[in-house]
Parts: sequence; structure tokens; C-alpha cells
Amino acid sequence: MSQPFLSNIPTFDFVLASASATRVKILENAGLKFYKYPVSIDEGAFRAAAIAEAIPAQDIAVMLAEMKAAAAVQRLNTEHLVTPSYVLGCDQILVCDEIIYSKPTDISAAKSQLSTLSGKTHRLLTAAVLFQHGKRIWHHLSVADMTMRPFDDEFIDFYLEQLGEAALLSPASYQIESIGAQLFSQIKGCHYGILGIPLLELLAILREHDLSPFDRKSHNQSQDNL
Repeated sequence: MSQPFLSNIPTFDFVLASASATRVKILENAGLKFYKYPVSIDEGAFRAAAIAEAIPAQDIAVMLAEMKAAAAVQRLNTEHLVTPSYVLGCDQILVCDEIIYSKPTDISAAKSQLSTLSGKTHRLLTAAVLFQHGKRIWHHLSVADMTMRPFDDEFIDFYLEQLGEAALLSPASYQIESIGAQLFSQIKGCHYGILGIPLLELLAILREHDLSPFDRKSHNQSQDNL
């Protein structure tokens, strides 16, 4: 990372350990100030080992989110000699018929996932873990029940053709904020959680730690009026 990062990081009390454009947009739209610092971990190997040990899917999601946050803290410490005040890690896991699905590796895998999930209700687990000064202080698991309407191979082919490479960015090629809405007949769960981040719960913990610019402004105005 270049020198501007080192000069800017003290301004950012809050770091997002994710490359997700959707998560970035959600946080930006909520008025939060943060620094995006994506990290890479071997999710596939960890997930396979966890499944082999019969670890529940919800625990796997939380553990992966924690690993991402911890990896960001370690890299910032080691490579940049910086420890941001707060680091957020996130992860999503899709479960159907006790099988865990991750992001498809190619369009063929995306088609296979959609074909398997067609006409079924599956569960989407979204985990978020927050670190403060290098230590985990909070986590939340958002659970959504997602029912896909029945569709045939022709529909899947057309859907994936329209979606393009974005089909590889989420389990079952959701992109529910766009044409992915065409896949579903019923959804039960938090909209933000489905998009990849349990925003309302996150905002609550950030307010507790004075990381909401709106609440800081309101508090300062109240103090000025005393």
C-alpha cells in the first residue's frame, strides 16, 4: 500500500475488510466514513475442514467473518505498522438440504447451483464480526429464508447471460438488488442482511462506540445548547 494510505488511516476509525462493492455502497449510503481494506484467506480450505468436522453452518459463517477481520488487523499491523480502532469482517453462506454453497467458480457451476435450488426454500446466513484494537468485541448473524420459484434451463441460461460475470460474486448468483429479484417467489429476512451486511445491527453497535457521524453531530448540538 502506498504512503497516502499511511497518512489517511488515522482519519478512518472504521475499516471494512471486504472487497464487496455492495457492502461498500450500503455503508456509504448510510453515511459512514470508513476505509476499504480487502484481505484474502483460504475460505475453501477452511470451509471444507469445518464441514468435515460437522461444524454448524452458522458457526462457519461467523468464524469466516472473524478470520477476515483478524487477517486485516494482522496485515495492517505487519505491513503498515497501523492498528485501526475498528475492523469489520463479513461472510455469507447459503444452505439447502444441509448442503453448504459458496460462490460459483464459473458460469457452469452457477447454472448447476440455480438448477438445484429451483423451486426450493434455502437459508442464507450473513455474519458480521467487529474488532476493536485487535480484539473481537461483537458479532451478529442474520438469517433469511429464501424461496426460489421453479424455472427451467432455458430461463437459467438467459438469466446468466444477462448477469454476466456478476453471477460469480455471490452464492447462487443472487444479485437480488438487480435482476436476481426474478429468481424468487418469497423472501423472509432482513434486506440488508441478504445483500451482505446486517446494517441495522451494525449501526447500533457503531453508535455505542461513537462511530455514527449523525449521533456525534446530534450530541455536539445538544452540548452547545446547554
